[in-house]
Amino acid sequence: MNAKVSDVMTSNVVTTEPHVSVSRVRSIMAKNHIGALPVVDSQGAPVGIVSATDLIADLNAASPISTVMTDKVYTVSKYDDTSIAARVMKNHKIHRVIVTHERKVVGVVSAFDLLDLVTGHRFVMKNAPTQSTKKKTQRQ
Repeated sequence: MNAKVSDVMTSNVVTTEPHVSVSRVRSIMAKNHIGALPVVDSQGAPVGIVSATDLIADLNAASPISTVMTDKVYTVSKYDDTSIAARVMKNHKIHRVIVTHERKVVGVVSAFDLLDLVTGHRFVMKNAPTQSTKKKTQRQ
C-alpha cells in the first residue's frame, strides 16, 4: 500500500479560532456531525484541537474554546505516507491527526480513515506450495 495522506484525509475541514465560545463550538460540531474541530490562528495554522470528549464536562458556555482545547497538536503533511499518520496516532495514543500544507490546515485523518484504507486492501493468503506429482526416475 503506497497511499498518501491526501488520498484518505477529509479535506472539507471545519475549523474554529481560540476565542470562539464553548457553546458555539458545540453547535458547530453538532450541525456538521463531527467529533473534533481543529483550532487555528488567524493565518490558518493549527494551534489546538477540541474533541467531543473535551466538551462532555460541565463547562461555562461562554468560555473561549482555548480554555478546554488540547494545545498539543500532531500534524502530518498531505504528501506523507499513511504509515506516518498511523505511527503518529499509535505513538501518541490519539484518534486524529491534522493535515497541513505550508503550515495551514488542509485536512484531518482519523483512525477510521486508516481502517477504511486497510479493509479496502484485504489480505489474501497464498496457497502453500504443493509437491511435484512427477516421479523422479533413477538412472541405472
